[in-house]
Amino acid sequence: MTTARPYIPRAGEPSSARPKFPQNRKTMLKIWWREVDRVLLGLVLALMLIGSVAVAAASPASARRLSTSHTDLGDLYFFWYHLRWQFLAILVMLGVSMFPREWARRMSILLCAAMVLALFLVPFIGVEVNGAKRWLNFGIRFQPSEFLKPAFAIATAWILSWRMRDPNLPVIMISGALLTVVCAFMMMQPNLGDTILFVGCWLVMVMLAGLPMQGIVWLGGGGVALLATAYMFYDNARHRIDAFLGGGTAYDQVDLARRTLMAGGWTGSGLWLGIRKMSLPEAHTDYIFSVIGEEFGLLICGLVVLVYLAIVLRVLMRLFDEDDLFTILAASGLITLFGGQAFINILVNLQLFPSKGMTLPLVSYGGSSTIAQCFTIGLLLAVTRRNPFLSRAKFSLRGALEKRPAA
Repeated sequence: MTTARPYIPRAGEPSSARPKFPQNRKTMLKIWWREVDRVLLGLVLALMLIGSVAVAAASPASARRLSTSHTDLGDLYFFWYHLRWQFLAILVMLGVSMFPREWARRMSILLCAAMVLALFLVPFIGVEVNGAKRWLNFGIRFQPSEFLKPAFAIATAWILSWRMRDPNLPVIMISGALLTVVCAFMMMQPNLGDTILFVGCWLVMVMLAGLPMQGIVWLGGGGVALLATAYMFYDNARHRIDAFLGGGTAYDQVDLARRTLMAGGWTGSGLWLGIRKMSLPEAHTDYIFSVIGEEFGLLICGLVVLVYLAIVLRVLMRLFDEDDLFTILAASGLITLFGGQAFINILVNLQLFPSKGMTLPLVSYGGSSTIAQCFTIGLLLAVTRRNPFLSRAKFSLRGALEKRPAA
């Protein structure tokens, strides 16, 4: 009795020549589970679980600070809301991860165009919070830049991959024009932190796309010149850098965050036993890493850092045998945005970087930010989905070629 072999598409074979499989819901779920990166999915869910506990620890500090004589938020106010946002965000992540790669690309390009338009509207009809106008409110308040990040990475990867069709296309200039428009709107808010993140993402992607070393040197010099110009002529950048160097309210906040982080020692004071967190502003968002340090200790902080590193390394490992340029660029851009934001937030809490107002991805409390980060992970899972039978066939073919005797 013969056993039916799994179908493996041949290189260059048109999709019309492939056999038609029944695409009912159960079959699609089986295909998704077989192709998705389950290790990456597990790491992300573990990080979100850590985030739930961290928000529970930080919630009393922020809830008591924001409570008034007429409104008592309750110590776990932000924790219960965070669980609701996490549940919705997980549904978004799983839903996006089931999209075919082509669908994910098209959806992201449309989202990029919509969010650039939303950024244009922010200075005119945006909502101001803590001196920055970064939000829009259409019944639901959201920050367009958070959803633009993953869409920008996919759109830029799509533009840079045009070079595979025509090497003469000025793809770096075209993607650079998109970056310039985005950064101009971001600096109007003002939002220097996310501007740096967009620029870093673009630099990583153009280098992977084959930018010559001379171009990298020129871009690096241009970046330093722009940062110096921003310091001289852009009040927000100058105030944040001066505060980082010493003095001012922003410096006091970052210094308090570092002291809170170190207060728990290696093992922490215990859940809801921290004292310094009660005077820490934005304990449930920007400075939640410091709350983790005080209540759970530096060892748990190290574990959180290791989980972030594991997520980044897992994506890079997934790309090791990838030969599709768009997939390599898209996944690299997405993980640069995710890992870069985590890296900056942790450095701010350690008083090694100026305060940027960035949340810790998938750990900090947030509505639109949590959904946007899960949307980013969903896109990562979608573009890195891989047929295990096809991967096995590639591996076997590579081994056969390596073992073939020389002619």
